Amino acid sequence: MYGPTDLKKNVLITLDGQPYKVIEYSQKVMGRGGSIVNVRVKNLITGALIPKTFKGQEKIEPAEVTTKKVQYLYKDDDKFYFMDPTTFEQYELSNDLVGDSKDFMKDGDEMEIQFYNGSAINLTLPKNLWLEVTYTENAVKGDTSTSVMKDATLETGVVIKVPAFIKTGDIVSVDTETYAYRERQK
Repeated sequence: MYGPTDLKKNVLITLDGQPYKVIEYSQKVMGRGGSIVNVRVKNLITGALIPKTFKGQEKIEPAEVTTKKVQYLYKDDDKFYFMDPTTFEQYELSNDLVGDSKDFMKDGDEMEIQFYNGSAINLTLPKNLWLEVTYTENAVKGDTSTSVMKDATLETGVVIKVPAFIKTGDIVSVDTETYAYRERQK
């Protein structure tokens, strides 16, 4: 069991029989009255974000979420297929569960699936991925300011903004949460 002050960012807890992940955390100390902890939690099944307040000695149950490393295999009309590289067990996830992660997935990529009570509830990609630029416009000659951004299509089909010096064929690092360009591979 957790106390309110054990709740930090990314801690997994159970509320009303559902698994939640702490997204934001703040604590207010109330003198002799103890402290109040305010958190925003994300339901790992529905994706809903809710604010929650815990006082003093409340007990919070940790969520029994297991994580497995998997390899992305392929996609058909409405499902994505993954395999555990050690046991060769296969899992299928719906489009809804995969969500925006599909923008960065290539066959053979490794990622993690989270399970709660035996059911897959979440797919987690690495924070940053290296992907090849398959198409981008050439830079305009004479435009040397570093803040100029242009569209680039990556090998997975997603389009992101990159600096003007990036060319087709470059390998770039992308933040999978914000779709932001990070750096070019040297």
